[in-house]
Amino acid sequence: MNYWQNRYENQQTGWDIGYPSTPLKEYIDQLTDRSISILIPGAGNAYEAEYLWRQGFQNVTVVDIAKAPLENLAERLPDFPPANLIHTDFYEHQGQYDLILEQTFFCALPPGPENRQRYAKKMHELLKPGGKLVGLLFDFAFEDGKGPPHGGSKTEYLGYLEPSFNVKTLDRAYNSIKPRAGKELFLIGVK
Repeated sequence: MNYWQNRYENQQTGWDIGYPSTPLKEYIDQLTDRSISILIPGAGNAYEAEYLWRQGFQNVTVVDIAKAPLENLAERLPDFPPANLIHTDFYEHQGQYDLILEQTFFCALPPGPENRQRYAKKMHELLKPGGKLVGLLFDFAFEDGKGPPHGGSKTEYLGYLEPSFNVKTLDRAYNSIKPRAGKELFLIGVK
């Protein structure tokens, strides 16, 4: 928990682009039911949550293990319900959602079967029947082998996701931001 809080306090957030990622923004733009329940785990500064809120989605929940990014979102959106800003370990969170948005949260977790299988099971548990896990995953391994973030491959991700989800899409994102072009996979998995 302290690791992530320290990263925010020391502004060591090189992954933070300062706005909603284009693939997720464009996915959000095609959603018509603004009443759906949406979870963004490991949300960081939660620009996607801010965008959803400003587009009229009122049932958005943000979970992060660090307090600083939740406070940042609260400052940017004073009318966002404090009860929907949850400072906890993702694996402790309970609830049922229509949609979970994945913004490279998976890639913040240490690689290895134990962590990645646990992630897939927890995502499945948090979704309502027919719910969707939608998001971005890095499609490469980081050179130093350290992290976070930690990369992966399509084959690896499918190995963890397919036991729990009907993976409809896991393809190279065509609309990534320039620095991430050719390095992200767009995911849609259905429970």
